[in-house]
Amino acid sequence: MKKIIVFLFVIVCFSCTQAQKTAFSPVALSEKLLAVNEQQVAFKDVLKKHKGKTVVIEIWASWCGDCVKAMPKLKELQANHPEVDYIFISMDKTADKWKAGIEKHEIKGDHYMANDQMKGIFGKAIDLDWIPRYIILDKKGNIVRYRAIETDFAVIDETLKSLK
Repeated sequence: MKKIIVFLFVIVCFSCTQAQKTAFSPVALSEKLLAVNEQQVAFKDVLKKHKGKTVVIEIWASWCGDCVKAMPKLKELQANHPEVDYIFISMDKTADKWKAGIEKHEIKGDHYMANDQMKGIFGKAIDLDWIPRYIILDKKGNIVRYRAIETDFAVIDETLKSLK
């Protein structure tokens, strides 16, 4: 009986940590991000800019091997879903490396950088535990996929198809 209880407890705990969120926390929304024009912009204002659009948010970094490896799949996704807005939030340590990464990989979309990287306020507020990380918002601004990674492109593609 103890084994069954422990097993159920582990399942419940794991399920709670992987829970699908439908909205960002007030902390995430109020956190400032660095824009390419050197301005600090609240995440909620980044989202307002894309109001009424389906949005894919990619959390990435120029130093991240999995992020770079996923770029061709991301570009394929963008080609197959040109109606979707793409927001990129970098976890780079410096703006120079972040901007060089955008240029080197020819990443098309709206670009921002977290001020305190993965373990900072913004990263914690969105439960960031891996990059690249993809979050998909519907046209109403609701989160429809909260946690997808570079191996989930088929799921991301199907989600975007279902939102057309």
